[in-house]
Amino acid sequence: MNVKDVYEKIGGDYEEVYSRFRGDERVKKFALKFLNDKSFDLLCESLESGNYEEAFRASHTIKGICSNLAFTRLYQSSCELTELLREGQHDNLDGYVDKVRKDYMLTVEGIRELAG
Repeated sequence: MNVKDVYEKIGGDYEEVYSRFRGDERVKKFALKFLNDKSFDLLCESLESGNYEEAFRASHTIKGICSNLAFTRLYQSSCELTELLREGQHDNLDGYVDKVRKDYMLTVEGIRELAG
């Protein structure tokens, strides 16, 4: 699967990321680094333990990485969660967390296909 196909599958903006990195090999290089980022694990652990300040930081990090890599779908869901956590709205986060989890898994699956 090529980079453009992966971006289509994960709901990313290929044109944006291509213009930023100026080539598929660079896009691929940085997308693959996403697989090593531990922010999603930290988000889940922090929410489970009730550490909402750390959950906010993890969600904000995911949002930033997704913005830079034009992972649009995951960016949007992590942005919603980040804003709720920023505002201290800790009740009824389950639906938002589920959406981030679903989008994260889709993104990771696509990147793994890119890795071959």
